[in-house]
Amino acid sequence: RSNPWGIAPGERVKWAAEIDAKPFEAGTTEYLFYVGCAGAFDARNRRTTLAVAKILDAAGISWGILGKDELCCGDSLRRLGNEFVFDRIARENVKLFAERGVKKIITQCPHCYSTLKNDYRQYGAELEVSHHTDLINSLLKEGKLELNQTNDLGKAVFHDSCYLGRYNNIYEAPRKVFASATGQIPAEMGRHHDKSFCCGAGGGRMWMEEPIGKHINVARVEEALKEDPGTICVCCPYCMTMFEDGLKDKDAVDRVQVLDLAEIVARALK
Repeated sequence: RSNPWGIAPGERVKWAAEIDAKPFEAGTTEYLFYVGCAGAFDARNRRTTLAVAKILDAAGISWGILGKDELCCGDSLRRLGNEFVFDRIARENVKLFAERGVKKIITQCPHCYSTLKNDYRQYGAELEVSHHTDLINSLLKEGKLELNQTNDLGKAVFHDSCYLGRYNNIYEAPRKVFASATGQIPAEMGRHHDKSFCCGAGGGRMWMEEPIGKHINVARVEEALKEDPGTICVCCPYCMTMFEDGLKDKDAVDRVQVLDLAEIVARALK
């Protein structure tokens, strides 16, 4: 069904039912908000999608979506080695972006971000791709967003996602945004920045079972719990899923919440 969740493409735009999400129109819309499969199909991550949309509206950004016409970026296909299907999807996307006049893209998923920004270059795609953390940081610098610092998160610890950090060197922007939205500096786990540890979903492992040994996400959650946080801040839908599942395994869901940085910023909007 053209996406890792196996959900009908027609369901891709259901997240937008409660807001006025307009279709991308060449010549009038500046940014395509490329929602991604997790942001469209996964119930928990739809909340992050809505938070990003709220932030874009608050900043006066001209954005639109492809709706039912949006295709998977193909990240999991390439990471799992299915180059044949990845090639087909990548070519379809590059063609679609060209036909629709897409030049600037916003993503909420580091996997989509890295794939569109880096992997699609081999197909001749010249796209300006921004992950929401980097874009929000720029909007704050430009004075296009006003935030009330919120301090209801308790102690917060930050997790560097692989495809935002090590693959694309985005470390400080999300931390600066977090500080602007909360008035506090996030705590760091023992392994962070370029020494950060994967949540367990990268490389296509999101879709694999681990029958032997400790699950990677549980190991990472244990590292986070050592800091005694009330909140774990993530910037990736896969990390969101893996951390929430790991907290369930450690019986910690009643005392620790997982929030995407966009959700934290959306709460702080004036």
